[in-house]
Amino acid sequence: MKPAIRVHQLACSYYRTPVLRDLTFAVNPGECFIVIGPNGSGKTTLIKTLAGLLPVSGGDIFVQDRPLRRHKKADFSRRVAYVAQTGAEDSPFSVREMVLMGRAPYLGVLGVEGAADLEIARQAIAFTGLSHLSGRPMASLSGGERQRAHIARAICQRPEIILLDEPTAALDLAHQIRIMDLMAGLKNEHGTTVVMVSHDINLAAMYADRLLLLVEGRAAACGPPAEVIDEKRLAGAYGCRLLVDRSPAGPWPRVSLVPDTEVGGRKSEV
Repeated sequence: MKPAIRVHQLACSYYRTPVLRDLTFAVNPGECFIVIGPNGSGKTTLIKTLAGLLPVSGGDIFVQDRPLRRHKKADFSRRVAYVAQTGAEDSPFSVREMVLMGRAPYLGVLGVEGAADLEIARQAIAFTGLSHLSGRPMASLSGGERQRAHIARAICQRPEIILLDEPTAALDLAHQIRIMDLMAGLKNEHGTTVVMVSHDINLAAMYADRLLLLVEGRAAACGPPAEVIDEKRLAGAYGCRLLVDRSPAGPWPRVSLVPDTEVGGRKSEV
């Protein structure tokens, strides 16, 4: 089975400052692959580079066994969708109009959507649970609703691979789980390859088939959550005290932070 994405000795720099260094890994078709690591480790740079938004200064990226640089823009957009971090939204478009933008790679010169495009958009909106909000302006939505609308637009592209940069950032617990369940649904129901960046190690451990731990632009570990989430390794990567045990919610590891000072008059028991 050929990888959905293969990265070989990748290097990327900002203004001659190295960010990614000699990075090599592969993402299997139909898996959920989550990139974790401390701030400044290169996670967002990596996901943007995979999306073709940042130049490569060394090494190669292969998407479905073809070099990224050889993909034509329209063809790449049919295969790969990218969802950036979303903040405040001042877009004048409705949810339906925003989602329909995902059909752009398939439209002709006139850019007019047909009945099939409208139906695909309707299905994407329904899949993300936004049918009751389809006519609402994007600016009127909550952060979690906006994030789901952007994911619906990506789904509307009918991609084989979806790349997401911190899709649960700044969302409450209910919206975090809802977004991650959407990604699991894409993987399980449609065979979509999901690659995302996450700051939340526990959330990543629950949903990922494999994790990539980035530290200073290099791969510190790559593999199943139970292998990557190692107490000593994470403490060194993040520079803090922590404990790793088994989550009471399921067969995945759980990370607990250990405070260095008394909290609320109570001392750590570790």
